[in-house]
Amino acid sequence: MHFPPQGLVYSIYYTTLAVVAVPANLVAIVILSRGKCGLSKCITRYLVSMAVTDLLLIITAVIINRICGIYFPGSFLSITPVCSVIVALTYAARVSSVWLTVAFTFDRFVVICCQKLKSKYCTNKTAAVVIGTVCGLSCFINIPWYFIHEPSYIINNVPWYCKLKDIRFTSPLWGAYDWFDHLLTPCFPFLLILLLNVLTVRHILEASRARKRLLVQKSGNNHSDAETESRRKSIILLFAVSGSFILLWMTYLLQFLYERISNDYKVNGYSDPKFIFIETANMLQLLSCCTNTFIYAVTQSKFREQLRSTAQYPVNLIAKCMK
Repeated sequence: MHFPPQGLVYSIYYTTLAVVAVPANLVAIVILSRGKCGLSKCITRYLVSMAVTDLLLIITAVIINRICGIYFPGSFLSITPVCSVIVALTYAARVSSVWLTVAFTFDRFVVICCQKLKSKYCTNKTAAVVIGTVCGLSCFINIPWYFIHEPSYIINNVPWYCKLKDIRFTSPLWGAYDWFDHLLTPCFPFLLILLLNVLTVRHILEASRARKRLLVQKSGNNHSDAETESRRKSIILLFAVSGSFILLWMTYLLQFLYERISNDYKVNGYSDPKFIFIETANMLQLLSCCTNTFIYAVTQSKFREQLRSTAQYPVNLIAKCMK
């Protein structure tokens, strides 16, 4: 199979991404679900749901849409109704992944900054309701993506491939929906995550100064304490997750703003700088689907312990069988 140079790069990238992201998210789901990472049930629910939606996005957007499209063109996945379903599921998984990151950030904001609301909001039941609502609304909102495609070819009465209908670019209603879609993901999440993180940092700095003064008054020395250390670990996890989201989605946001400001939607092949810019934006935002597992491994010592234990389990099992 022959690819142009840019196409070869994309095929290698997406194949590598799938090989890394699928096991990474599966490992995160298994380890977090066991509940032995020292995290509350509430935060564990959010992290597991984020890993599940990331895995679904990798399966639909990377494996089915891109990899199968590159290596198996003309398969049943290219039939227009199937292709349309895959597109709608991809958008639904993407929106769920993004807004679950927002929900996780808000949950941490409440835990750290809103002590009165903490006991009522930061519960296992509330987390389940929020996750279910986010995923349900994400599926409902993205139903229109199924109906915006038409076949590129009809061979023996079978519609093949998905092509955007002309109404997608001419209808004011679809124009409004497109703006709503991009404001929903990722414009509003960007603003919300930045705002919540700024408020969280301000609260932490004020609380840390007050606690430091209190400790100095009591002991006469400047000692660190367990609560401060726990808060530090929590904020590192929060900022690592939300920070990676912002960095990896930034190019996608800039690409959207450029298209709307310039009103330039034409792309001329693989070598067109605009195509490279668009595909780079897609590559980076899909990369965000496998970063959280590595963030947990770097920031959470108990997650690393569970990861080592999981990796050693097959070896220990084989050793027992050999004995």
